[in-house]
Amino acid sequence: MTSDRTANIGVVGLAVMGSNLARNLASREGNTVAVLNRSAAKTDTLIAEHPEAEFIPAYSYEEFAASLSKPRTAIIMVKAGRPTDAVIDDLVKVFEPGDIIVDGGNALFTDTIRREKAVRDTGINFVGAGISGGEEGALRGPSIMPGGSDESWVTLGPILKSIAAIAEDEPCVTHVGHDGAGHFVKMVHNGIEYADMQLIAEAYDLIRRGTGKTPAEIAEIFAEWNRGELESYLIEITAEVLRQVDAETGKPLVDVILDSAGAKGTGAWTVQTALDLGVPVSGIAEATFARSLSSHREQRAVSGELPGPSGVLEVADADAFVEQVRLALYASKIVAYSQGFDEIRAGAAQYGWEIDLGAVSKIWRGGCIIRAQFLNRIAEAYDAQPELPVLLAAPYFVEALGRAQDAWRSIVATAATAGIPAPAFSSSLAYYDGLRAERLPAALIQGQRDFFGAHTYRRIDKDGTFHTLWSGDRSEIEAEDTH
Repeated sequence: MTSDRTANIGVVGLAVMGSNLARNLASREGNTVAVLNRSAAKTDTLIAEHPEAEFIPAYSYEEFAASLSKPRTAIIMVKAGRPTDAVIDDLVKVFEPGDIIVDGGNALFTDTIRREKAVRDTGINFVGAGISGGEEGALRGPSIMPGGSDESWVTLGPILKSIAAIAEDEPCVTHVGHDGAGHFVKMVHNGIEYADMQLIAEAYDLIRRGTGKTPAEIAEIFAEWNRGELESYLIEITAEVLRQVDAETGKPLVDVILDSAGAKGTGAWTVQTALDLGVPVSGIAEATFARSLSSHREQRAVSGELPGPSGVLEVADADAFVEQVRLALYASKIVAYSQGFDEIRAGAAQYGWEIDLGAVSKIWRGGCIIRAQFLNRIAEAYDAQPELPVLLAAPYFVEALGRAQDAWRSIVATAATAGIPAPAFSSSLAYYDGLRAERLPAALIQGQRDFFGAHTYRRIDKDGTFHTLWSGDRSEIEAEDTH
């Protein structure tokens, strides 16, 4: 390399994700990558280990900016929060109007909105880009969800398309929307991921308790499922995890791993944001709470004597039971994705983003953690009816849910009767039945609210807002419309 060369893209932050993304960029024709890290040793290691890569090392922000062609474009791959803010501040000092700063970390979308507004005032473009696929995806081809301005997409689009995963000859990247839209969609992606993983775990637990099969035997069931309508990355890796044997004990590794699931916060963000938007994401919420419960081992330790069923299942036909679990898993999975897309639609309306839900489903078909065969069916549903009020109502999913009905209900009932926790299965079914219900008991709740707080209510037979004088005179008066 010579000192007069310039790079068309730069990466700041060379931990595993950042270095893998830099390698991915450098491996694509036409890309030369400037690299910068707080520790110069990591920069040197990356260059030394990959001499074939089109890298230009930099050891200061001034040197980094000088090595980039205009408009300068840099992707930040550092820890979310203050470290990201610090790097943005340093880049703003050496960049010029028209340049582009991309945050590729897992930032909270409201932080991205704040940062985009602040950076925009300098004339520099700021892009929050969700990147999914983990370390392997960063290297081989992730699913990418960028926000930011239309101007930034002109420069950034071809670069991101060059490194994204490919699904059915289409790159798994699209311009999601402005300011925080990209990180919002990535947040919901992660929320769906929480639900999907919890549902798979519940399916595994029920099969093991109900059939007595070993983890290795259940791995073969998941491998078979992965050849059908449940085909997905998470089903695929579940089979691999269940096959794994612990080298020290010779036991199935899943039996050696502590039953306490970690979380990095994106599931909680998804649920908190859904509450703010008034969107029910009960499957995602139950999955998030299930992880929390698993982590409270001090409570679980003293609760073992609580009365209840033994948790033992007696299954007469193991194959039939496994098929019931498969159908319940598929139905609940449909609900999780439907709830996630509902939240994206609500977020777009709240923040003024024009998000193409069909396009989002297409970029999730490859590279990302929740990639699955039936994302094509979601894309088809939104292509046919862009304003579809709820994904469950699309013809394909109506048929699939109808086919799964009896098995889904049976599995939820069986789990409850046996005392086996299946919160994501059961909450998904309750949500589905809530949508189906002609009338909900919310009328009583609204009556209670009016009784203790004069919150008023609406009637089914005439317009207006009403309040009942509950104490003494029970007459009804029309209340002033507060909307």
